[in-house]
Amino acid sequence: MDAFVAEFVGTSLLLAMGSGVVANVVLQGTKGNGSGWIVITTAWALGVFIGVVVAGPYSGAHLNPAVSIALAIAGDFPWAEVPKYIIAQMLGAMFGSGIAWLMYKDHFDATDDPGLKFAPFGTAPAIRNLPSNLFSEIIGTSVLIIVILYSTEPVLQDGSGTPIGLGSLGALPVAFLVWVIGLSLGGTTGYAINPARDFGPRLMHQLLPIKGKGSSDWAYSWVPIVGPILGAAIAAGIYLLLGVGGMV
Repeated sequence: MDAFVAEFVGTSLLLAMGSGVVANVVLQGTKGNGSGWIVITTAWALGVFIGVVVAGPYSGAHLNPAVSIALAIAGDFPWAEVPKYIIAQMLGAMFGSGIAWLMYKDHFDATDDPGLKFAPFGTAPAIRNLPSNLFSEIIGTSVLIIVILYSTEPVLQDGSGTPIGLGSLGALPVAFLVWVIGLSLGGTTGYAINPARDFGPRLMHQLLPIKGKGSSDWAYSWVPIVGPILGAAIAAGIYLLLGVGGMV
């Protein structure tokens, strides 16, 4: 599989699962309505797992512009490949969230609250304080990236074509990492920690004919883009300053 296609497919799977679980939890009449934050964070983590399993052997399964940028800063990924990966990730995020909307369209139609209709697509802060929200995204992404860079088994940099396999531990550390970030650091902003995860679905919310939808809140949209990129750069910078760059 081509690396571009792998990033597209892996990110599509991630967003289909992630947007899908949020829809299942917040929209009216679903089987999972009201099942809560632990269900949401768990499904997002498992979405990362399946995305890594599918894309890892072919692209390294970045699935996140922040990961691609951080690996490039650290010298473990060519800068020339970064734009291609980011485009694939953005398109995959759009496609995956669109699939989730189609799956739950009847429940979107049955839900009156525009905020709940938006929730499966984009992140929104629990308390809107942009400097604080930006800080939350920086910290969450920094944790994600520093652990990835220090991973002893560099699954996200594989790209060898060797299947990871559902029984492999290779994809599990990344899934657990995203899970614990969501459980511990995600309550302030909904932990985008991934510009593609927020921008692509937010754009789909703007474009799709969602009955009774409200604003896509573009005034906030820069936070889950700038925050993760800054967090990635900071984490990669720390990694290099500690003298271990290029050894992952």
